Amino acid sequence: MATVGEIYAALDNWAPFSVQMDFDNAGFLVGRGDREVTKILVALDMTGEVVEEAARWGAQLIVSHHPVIFHPVKAVTDKTAAGRVLLALAEGRIAAICAHTNLDAVQGGVNDCLARALELGDVAQLHQDGVLPDGSPYGVGRVGTAHRPGLSPAEYAAHVKERLSAASVRYADGGRPVARVAVGGGSCGSMLADALAAGCDTFVTADVKYDVFLQAKALGLNLLDAGHFATENVVCPPLADFLAGRFPQIEVRVSTVHKEVYAGV
Repeated sequence: MATVGEIYAALDNWAPFSVQMDFDNAGFLVGRGDREVTKILVALDMTGEVVEEAARWGAQLIVSHHPVIFHPVKAVTDKTAAGRVLLALAEGRIAAICAHTNLDAVQGGVNDCLARALELGDVAQLHQDGVLPDGSPYGVGRVGTAHRPGLSPAEYAAHVKERLSAASVRYADGGRPVARVAVGGGSCGSMLADALAAGCDTFVTADVKYDVFLQAKALGLNLLDAGHFATENVVCPPLADFLAGRFPQIEVRVSTVHKEVYAGV
């Protein structure tokens, strides 16, 4: 049976934790590396509900995208939400591995999954941050051809909402039909220049601020905000498939309790 440390090593081989961004805290964050694992739960976030789900199922490990420890923790008590999650992990002897910006950047990670979900063709790198030892490039964002070139921004927003099961999609109409699309899972509103440099008329991302919508419209770029959860949760099934393929003796499942945190009308 594989250990937590061996599972971490397999993830590190696919999405090296060394390429995570400076602000990040991805990695093996809770638990004992020598503990044997028979069940892994995969989730976008390690919430209290997700930890409870793992405990009920008997999982020894949760692999999430967002780090369970992101900001410095000064105390681990039941007085804070973060403290309660960390206590539940420790008391339940459940380990935590979090693959965040490293999984955003590598091939087959968040952004490739997002491009595939939106049915983009001829997918390529949007922004290259570096090259892995095996020679493959890594970086945040992807660019490709729309599944049906010529849709209006409103029509494309409806397509994005349906394909991602998003609660809502906010968009700014840049005045051009959709043909070449950039995607950036999560908070990538700062990458407008990359999308324009790649010849894109449309950019799909999340967490867009008001002034960024104004800027995009002025630049003639259709900008769609489909929500952080919807643009990144697409990686969870492929992540579970990767783990199941590498460790066939381990049961792997995606969380069924973790959903979008807000509702749209």
